Amino acid sequence: MKGQMDNPTISRPLADEAVEARGQGDTSPILVTGGTGALGSLVVRRLRDTGHAVRVLSRRSRKSGQAGIEFVTGDLVKGEGIEPAVAGVAIVVHCAGNAKENEQQTRNLVQVASRAGARHLVYISVVGADRIPIAGGIDRALFGYYGSKLAAERVVAESAMPWTTLRATQFYDLLLLLARGMAKLPVVPVPAGFRFQPIDTGEVADRLVELALGAPAGLVPDMAGPRVYAVADLLGGYLQARGKHRLIVPVRLPGKAARAYRSGANLAPDRAVGRRTWEEFLAERVGAASSGKPRVAYDH
Repeated sequence: MKGQMDNPTISRPLADEAVEARGQGDTSPILVTGGTGALGSLVVRRLRDTGHAVRVLSRRSRKSGQAGIEFVTGDLVKGEGIEPAVAGVAIVVHCAGNAKENEQQTRNLVQVASRAGARHLVYISVVGADRIPIAGGIDRALFGYYGSKLAAERVVAESAMPWTTLRATQFYDLLLLLARGMAKLPVVPVPAGFRFQPIDTGEVADRLVELALGAPAGLVPDMAGPRVYAVADLLGGYLQARGKHRLIVPVRLPGKAARAYRSGANLAPDRAVGRRTWEEFLAERVGAASSGKPRVAYDH
């Protein structure tokens, strides 16, 4: 399968070349599922900035406040509203997803989009989808997302549509949301031995736009953030930025998936193509770091 350039930033020359490749007369909109989410909304904005009309499939009725962006109401799980969403569309960027129903969402989308004649499906998955085993109830309860994403990948790969799949590590936005919730606890349990290599959501959006405007490429190289962090260090960075002090207690999680996580199956150190660090993200979203460090208790 063909790889792509390491630099994930979309450029105007690349966008212009993509327009030429698609044909100057091709004014069909690009469909973005999950286009109101943290990642999808950035993809929509970037596609619009390159001059493309964009259609967004959303579960809730919305009115567009910007020319060139059209909203269609539908539900991928129930298979509702997909036909009008894909009508006349050549490219689909599939950003919608949840913890359990990725496979069903993707299957419904692919079936209808293929019949409608869409020529390129771009799917966002997660690093480690093929390396995090889901072997039992504990694995499914704690890490079922990985199995769900892998199943959706297979639906895409086995479809009749030309496709591109990008696996990325966790987004800073998600980790910030988790850190805010965990910081409300007086004592914070964290998975012992877990490390993350998070990445900026905007950089992943840039890469998805680049892939969408290019030729179908199959499974492309992973995209990961610039640094690997212990989970306690990620949370500690947030606490320090907020000037908070919490006791962080590592807890060893059971199961094969947790063991794979401790071995680094969710990391891609050889694909550290992201540029923005967690510290830079926190400085912008939370504020400058305050003095003091969180207290950490280590198990033995």
